[in-house]
Amino acid sequence: MYKRILLAADGSENAVRAAKEAIKIASCDSETVIEVVFVADFEKSKSDVLHSTSSEALNLERRKKISKIEQLLKDSKVNYKVNILHGAPGPEIVKYANEEQVDLVVIGSRGLNDLQEVVLGSVSHKVMKRVDCPALIVK
Repeated sequence: MYKRILLAADGSENAVRAAKEAIKIASCDSETVIEVVFVADFEKSKSDVLHSTSSEALNLERRKKISKIEQLLKDSKVNYKVNILHGAPGPEIVKYANEEQVDLVVIGSRGLNDLQEVVLGSVSHKVMKRVDCPALIVK
């Protein structure tokens, strides 16, 4: 089965649904590790840095965004670790997945319609097209 599952998380309800699917898959094998990846977007992180009192406070705020997902992982007793990356979400997730050679990427979908996806592009679509491993997009 899958030994390393990358779970892209941003704290949204879509990410929570993706986490539940990743947990189902990871529960099949006790050696599977879910690697939660939270990407601090450059555009948003500038504002976060200016409003935080210290780097520790900033890190705590970022961890708080994915606390619901971490609680799900703890409750399910699966192996996991959290990685906070910096940059544009799509490219950073792809870079991490490919460099770390994960076995599966699980990511939530915002549910854009076809026109919105063409105009805006979606992180899940960018990741799906560029990772070197299977990817599961959870609606």
